Amino acid sequence: MVSEVSRVAQPEVTTKLENMSLKSPAKPVFDDLDDLDVVPGAMATAESGDNALEDFRLCFVGDVDLEEKDEPLLKESRRRFVLFPIQYHEIWQMYKKAEASFWTAEEMDLSKDLHDWDNKLNDNERHFISHVLAFFAASDGIVNENLVERFSNEVQAAEARCFYGFQIMMENIHSETYSLLIDTYIKEPAQREFLFDAIETIPCIKKKAEWALKWISDRRSTFAERLVAFAAVEGIFFSGSFASIFWLKKRGLMPGLTFSNELISRDEGMHTDFACLLFSHLHKRPHPETVRRIVVEAVAIEQEFLTDALPVGLIGMNANLMCQYIEFVADRLLVALGNSKEYHATNPFDFMDMISLQGKTNFFEKRVSDYAKAGVKTTTTDSVNEAQAATSSKLFSLDEDF
Repeated sequence: MVSEVSRVAQPEVTTKLENMSLKSPAKPVFDDLDDLDVVPGAMATAESGDNALEDFRLCFVGDVDLEEKDEPLLKESRRRFVLFPIQYHEIWQMYKKAEASFWTAEEMDLSKDLHDWDNKLNDNERHFISHVLAFFAASDGIVNENLVERFSNEVQAAEARCFYGFQIMMENIHSETYSLLIDTYIKEPAQREFLFDAIETIPCIKKKAEWALKWISDRRSTFAERLVAFAAVEGIFFSGSFASIFWLKKRGLMPGLTFSNELISRDEGMHTDFACLLFSHLHKRPHPETVRRIVVEAVAIEQEFLTDALPVGLIGMNANLMCQYIEFVADRLLVALGNSKEYHATNPFDFMDMISLQGKTNFFEKRVSDYAKAGVKTTTTDSVNEAQAATSSKLFSLDEDF
């Protein structure tokens, strides 16, 4: 059943994933569970076991009661072959923002990293970072599998398809970058192969991969549920690993790795924001309890991974702090999806607050990671106006002050 909800605008939150703060484009769903019109008995069985989620998956909220195939974003139309006129301007702007942030693996300078890896990191730190890179090396391929097999086939809006097409390319670049990092740091062939095969060889990474793959193959789940699940993959499964590499940056170590991390975390922040944006455009959305349970399940798996990857406390970094950070990130994601907070956790890492500041890099030494290609995000009207201004500025004049 569908409960009518208001379109009262929600307060906005900061947009960068780098400080784990996402906009909340989702329309608010409800303030009180008692106000919801739900399947009889569903609330009573909320904590009764595995069947509870199935009860909530029969409940929906939104504007209208319609079949999934009739969702405007998912409804087949010949308009999907032509971009203009733009129908979904917010989605188009997200695509242009992603396009403006293009980079390649060849831009990474890893020449100084090996010295830090061999001489400045201890065995526990190398173990931790190796696990992080091992997960990353496979994870982008899993995200792409979902984009190619499911989302790109389901979403019919041309603007969203543009974004997904660009995301597929960027995930390939991420995967190449992580493979290069492992190839550079790990010299022992057997160890390198072990890390490349992490989704089979390392149990805590295998569990994360299987959770994501489960959603790709699940034919009973709705598009909206899988949208939430992959927002959790990119917004929660990646966040602890990003934080661990920013922790190295705080210590002035591994400049090549930390710079690639800035670029990739920014990209994944956009991907998570995009999932939340599409979610807000759906007219029929999952019950908030369904959303909550998907996110909570992802948090538990990520916390298990971090506990295994961080068997001992490091200076300024340990499993307890990292688990708290994951809960902080999960709360931000829940709010961005229109839910209320689950954990009410605070950010334990000051360096993750700092990274939202503009990059302060010597422009002639290294490009800052928050760069965007000039002119890509401007509108057509802006471009015409700039061209006219440029033309007039080039007119010959004897009055100029030489």
